[in-house]
Amino acid sequence: MSTTAVLRSRFPRGTARAEKVVGAPGRGLESVGHVAWFVVTAIGSIGHALRYYRKETLRLIAEIGMGTGAMAVIGGTVAIVGFVTLSGSSLVAIQGFASLGNIGVEAFTGFFAALINVRIAAPVVAGQALAATVGAGATAELGAMRISEEIDALEVMGIKSISYLVSTRIMAGFVVIIPLYAMAIIMSFLSAQVTTTLFYGQSIGTYEHYFRTFLRADDVMWSFVQAIVISVIVMLNHCYYGFFASGGPVGVGEAVGRSMRASLVAIVVVVLFASLALYGVDPNFNLTV
Repeated sequence: MSTTAVLRSRFPRGTARAEKVVGAPGRGLESVGHVAWFVVTAIGSIGHALRYYRKETLRLIAEIGMGTGAMAVIGGTVAIVGFVTLSGSSLVAIQGFASLGNIGVEAFTGFFAALINVRIAAPVVAGQALAATVGAGATAELGAMRISEEIDALEVMGIKSISYLVSTRIMAGFVVIIPLYAMAIIMSFLSAQVTTTLFYGQSIGTYEHYFRTFLRADDVMWSFVQAIVISVIVMLNHCYYGFFASGGPVGVGEAVGRSMRASLVAIVVVVLFASLALYGVDPNFNLTV
């Protein structure tokens, strides 16, 4: 029962005043509970989806990885994430070389690229690219199904809509993000090296010395963990806004905008807390090595 319904049952005469007192906190608590119910239901239905909707999961894996229609012509999500990561890592190299050059230590650009790309830049850029391509598409697709009553039709036919539409997308995003992020990491490494050695003329040996010295295997592992967590949160967020879209085509567009805003904030928050947990006390590098 909602907060408003409880107030009306207990305070039939003073409902307006009671609602005014509870107001936004009550509505906010109800929204948090609604989101929590959706997340728990979607994650709890993964086993059901894996058992009964394997074909749909495989179809979504192919769709997320390579895209459909015009998007497939340019390589789909793989190409977009690759080019976005390449440009982001190039900016890291450009800014790193220029900033370090101001204090006469531009030889540390390899160290800068190994540290920033793995710990911050690659997870953030890959997550934003995933949200802008796969996430926004999922919101629009589910929103269109909601306003055309296709989701209600699935329920009438006895199909668990959250399991069929949401849990399958979570699994597909979980599977696709691993090779996708591996490609993004490789592109970030190549981009930073090419920018520093080819365009700025730094010695390849100098760059590789500092890069290999400060590139840690555990940093790469935790970077993959961040990417997986981000992919799950992005898919849950976009599926939620699409699943409960309302108000016709305009409402679907608004849902896409709100989901993108929430995803961009969530991605940065995940990277922030991961960085605080992993490197807040001990940064795990020593420039005197």
